[in-house]
Formats: sequence, C-alpha cells, structure tokens
Amino acid sequence: MDMQDLARKGLVLLGCGKMGSAMLQGWLDGGLPAGSVWVIDPNPSDWLQSRGVHINADLPETPAIVLIAVKPQMMGDALPAIAAMGNGDTLFVSVAAGTPISSFEQALGAQSPIIRAMPNTPAAVGRGITAIIGNDHAKAGHLDMAEQLLSAVGQVVRLDTEDQMDAVTGVSGSGPAYVFHMIECLARAGEAQGLAPDLAMQLAKATVAGAGALAEAANETPAQLRVNVTSPNGTTQAGLEVLMNEDNGLPPLMTDTVRAAADRSRELRND
Repeated sequence: MDMQDLARKGLVLLGCGKMGSAMLQGWLDGGLPAGSVWVIDPNPSDWLQSRGVHINADLPETPAIVLIAVKPQMMGDALPAIAAMGNGDTLFVSVAAGTPISSFEQALGAQSPIIRAMPNTPAAVGRGITAIIGNDHAKAGHLDMAEQLLSAVGQVVRLDTEDQMDAVTGVSGSGPAYVFHMIECLARAGEAQGLAPDLAMQLAKATVAGAGALAEAANETPAQLRVNVTSPNGTTQAGLEVLMNEDNGLPPLMTDTVRAAADRSRELRND
C-alpha cells in the first residue's frame, strides 16, 4: 500500500481534535487529496470545514485506512459503520491513548489488521514522536504505511511488544508535561534570583527549546554536550552538583516520575 492506494481507496479519520487536525494538516500538505479523506466528528471545527474533506458523510465501503483518534467508548454511532469494514483489507490505526489492541479486535473483528500508535503533543507543531506496534494481521506493508502517515507529525519508532507501550507512555507520552513543568520551575528559580517574571519565562522557554534542538542536531551525546558547557569549578558545575545528586537530585526524581506514569498506564490497562 502506498499514498496512491490511499488516495484511491480513501482514508477515514474518526475524531478530529488537536491530534487528528495536526495529522490531517500534515497529510494534506504532503499531497493527499482532500477528496480522499472522510472525517467523522460530532463537532467539526471551522478549520476542518474549510479543508475540503468529506465531513460526517457516507463512508467508502473499504477504505485503505481508518485512523481512530477517539477512545472506543466515544465511537458510539460511528462504530457500526466502522465495524463493517473489519476482518478485511482495511487497516485500522489507533492513536487512542491507553486502549489495547485487544479492545479493537473485539470491536472490529480479530482478523482485522490493527496498529496501535502512541503519539505525543509536540505532534501539533510537527515535532512529535510516535511509537507503533501491530497485531498479527498487520504486515510489513501496513506498518510502513502507518509509519509514513504518522511521519507527517514527527519521528516514528517501532516497538517489539505491546507491553512496551506503558514505558513509552511514561517517557514520551507524558514526557512533554514534565518538560513544561521544568520550564515553569526554571523560570520561578530565575524570579527568585531577581529577574522579572516575563524575562525569566522567556529565558526558560528558549533555553529548554534550544537545548532540545541542539541535542537532536548534534553528533555528540547529551552527556557530552553537558560536559562541553561545564567548566571546572564554574557556574554550571555548581548548578549540576545539586541537579545531578544521586540521592536527592534529578536522577532518582526522574526514575520515580517515569515509573509512576508507566505504573498508572499498566493499572488503567488492567482495569
């Protein structure tokens, strides 16, 4: 399956909130014709209505892909129409957080090719990272197509087992919120040292964004980049001695943070 197949057979997007909109924008920018896209959404945004896609219209019988961007319990009225496409050639890709492949197999038919994906919120600016895993019926071509689609909003990685989704949730799924909080803390710390709030926040945002961009662009590891800016007995070293404390600094805090998120992901999965 390739983009021409997709354009010919059609793509159905179930739910078009922030994540769905970001992906749709990427696909349209990448050349997918608006007429090849069907969107089911009870409250379509003005932006969506201006894209030229089919909205809440009769669906093609066998679309190439159905992308599920709502939780199964939210599918409601749409599920019968979608389930009719199950156990066939249509590939289902879910970006519904926390919903296992087994739930979709029950709803859509166990013979359906299904791929579960975990994107994160920087997808909204094309800087996301998405982890994917398929069921037994999702073949190499299906995974390639899902990767191509999800690449519209950032990087894509493939997992070995679905169990790894819990750890991915703890690192990249929830991770943007950890970084946002770090920006808040860095800005507040700047205020405590006498900076005006707006200036402290501008410095904190630009520093975190810039360091992240440098870490991605540089050939050196983050550890080496850290060493590069740390002069012996200088200011950075003084700060890092607090932050890198193995007992009460960032290392144990980050381990506990990711563990708590991954544990909660496992609990929700087993409810």
